[in-house]
Amino acid sequence: MLLVSQVLTLYPTAQVLGQEPLITFAILLLVILVVPILFERLRLPALVGLVCSGLVFGPSGWRLFEHESPMMTLLSNIGLFYLMFITGLEFNIQLFRQQQSRSLVFGSLTFSVPLMLGTWGGKFLGFDWHSSILVGCLLASHSLLAYPIISRLGVVNNQAVTMTMGSTIFTDIGTLLILAVSIASFHAGTFSFAQLITILGWAIIYFVIVLFGFDWVSKEFFRRSGDDEGNKFLCVLMSVFLSVLMAQLMGLEKIVSFFLAGLAVNEAIGEGPVKEKLVFIGSVLFIPIFFIDLGLRIDLPAFFNGYSTIKLLLLIFVGLMSSKFIAAVLAKLVYRYSWQETLTIWSLSIPLVGTTLGVALEGYRSGLLPAEVLNSVIVLMLITATFGTWLTNIMAGDAVGLTCSSVGEAPITTLLKQKAQSIHSNFTIIVPVQNPQTQKYLIEMAALLACQSQGKILPLAIAHATSQMDAPQLDIAWQRSEKLLGKATEQSRILGARAEPLLRIDDAFAPAICRSAREQKANLIIMGWGKRTGLRARLLGNVIDNVLWAAHCPVAVARLVESPKRIQRILVPIENLITPTLTPLQFAQTLADANQSQITVLNVCDRRTSPSQIAARRSHLSQLVSKLAVSNPPDIQIITHENVAQAVLQAARLYDLVVLPFIRNRTSPGGLAISDVTTELARQLTCSIIILGEPQHHHKLVLSNSFSAKKTAM
Repeated sequence: MLLVSQVLTLYPTAQVLGQEPLITFAILLLVILVVPILFERLRLPALVGLVCSGLVFGPSGWRLFEHESPMMTLLSNIGLFYLMFITGLEFNIQLFRQQQSRSLVFGSLTFSVPLMLGTWGGKFLGFDWHSSILVGCLLASHSLLAYPIISRLGVVNNQAVTMTMGSTIFTDIGTLLILAVSIASFHAGTFSFAQLITILGWAIIYFVIVLFGFDWVSKEFFRRSGDDEGNKFLCVLMSVFLSVLMAQLMGLEKIVSFFLAGLAVNEAIGEGPVKEKLVFIGSVLFIPIFFIDLGLRIDLPAFFNGYSTIKLLLLIFVGLMSSKFIAAVLAKLVYRYSWQETLTIWSLSIPLVGTTLGVALEGYRSGLLPAEVLNSVIVLMLITATFGTWLTNIMAGDAVGLTCSSVGEAPITTLLKQKAQSIHSNFTIIVPVQNPQTQKYLIEMAALLACQSQGKILPLAIAHATSQMDAPQLDIAWQRSEKLLGKATEQSRILGARAEPLLRIDDAFAPAICRSAREQKANLIIMGWGKRTGLRARLLGNVIDNVLWAAHCPVAVARLVESPKRIQRILVPIENLITPTLTPLQFAQTLADANQSQITVLNVCDRRTSPSQIAARRSHLSQLVSKLAVSNPPDIQIITHENVAQAVLQAARLYDLVVLPFIRNRTSPGGLAISDVTTELARQLTCSIIILGEPQHHHKLVLSNSFSAKKTAM
């Protein structure tokens, strides 16, 4: 058998890699692992790096990969389908409902204006009506690639931002509907008005069946079968396959069915581990390979040698920018937004990623769009992904300056109203005591909070259930749990806190903790740091992650390197000034009152922030702190730094404890994983850490209300 090195000397590299798929796959995994990290450090979107890597390793570069190879074709197609599925699955329907009328109005504007301008541009370039309309569709949709930015800056609840996010459902559905009709009528050969109405009617029927029928069936199935993860996975798979089957029977494109399937099961599976695992699998493997394949398709010599391709790219770029700006200005005139909000709307509607790439690729495969248009769209995606996110970061970066015309009441107002409500008389803290190594400090932390809030501790031990209640394994687990509870109760008594031990038999730890907390009407769950991380934890989940998803009350995940009684200096970073998460600050204040400690509130802003803007931030933070009405107000510190995580790490060297809000990893609609600041800090901080997670839906401020009410009553 010839060695690979010997074969490489006899045959072209691409031919050898085509015969050795394991080598190709290994190189792909290396690219997916390294390239996004490098481009994130360059402050560029990871998808830009993936496309560029495909350009480097493809026919225009080193010729290591060929997009016609069977393996690349298969993985790229799966990535495209996954991309469309996640685009529908990750859409925030609640935000759309909150601003439904405005989202529909702006969706109509940002869809129709680019569609008309793009169609006119297509006719100007000499395309027929089918191709011209499809060119217009390429400009009509937009991807919320900057969602992690606006989420981090805390402007998600701004009416203008919410309207822009909600409009994506209208633009995506409209774009895919026109794609389906255009390709179906093109394949029919002859074109007539009656035929167009027939195709459009079947497409609308299909959309209604999938969006409303599958949604109702999924919800009804979960209502009858329970909230089991396995059932949810099977339901999602069944919805996808049935949607694809119906699309093929009606002669519609597959990417339409995958998007609609994701949108149909969106509310049924909700936010939880199932959705996170579905997104994770596609985000780390298939979707990145799809973007690499897009880079392989770019013919760089032909792109620069031909004036027509550059002319086409410039025309499409100018048409996109102008049409999206016109739509944003029209929305400003209708709803009287400020110029900063208008420019934020414009920046959010610029990136063209998910739906646009799917439409361009399907249009090229069907023969409606030439290769020049596909190359131009791929390059346009790189430009808009970079420029759009950069512009959003600038426009929404001054979080204090962006008017918070929020949907509903502001968090501060809600907090003050809830403080005025009846005082909780039985503040309850649940502490799972499965790990003897972390039990001592956790009970000590709970005792400090319970004594300060005049509450009680419920040490919880869980004996893992077996099929038979008289099994020896259950007896052993029961005895071990009783010993742990005995130690926890004795420790609580020594610390002066009231403790009521709980012993529960259950077949899963996370549901047992959440159910016990709900049954006992707990106000807080305190858990020790989990050891399982990495790929296995992301695929299979762990106890802490599942509790954070399912708990009805706040969950404090603690990694304590010393006794909580010795904590004297507490750091609470607050990055979001528009809708700040106040629960970590209130949690830290209660702990500080128990220990006579000092709290520092830290805010990190960009180095380009002017002194007047820094003063405005300090004033805004002072107002937030004063509204909490605490006896010993925290210090306020503002640092200018280009990297939030590094700034917090440097400041944390002088503190005993850092209290962080739990920010779940999100993905952009393109499916690429976005890391958050909390994850990086938790990995690198050496002092004690408490990550405070709040419920997914409601009761978000019960913890802080209880603490404040207790201190008022004392």
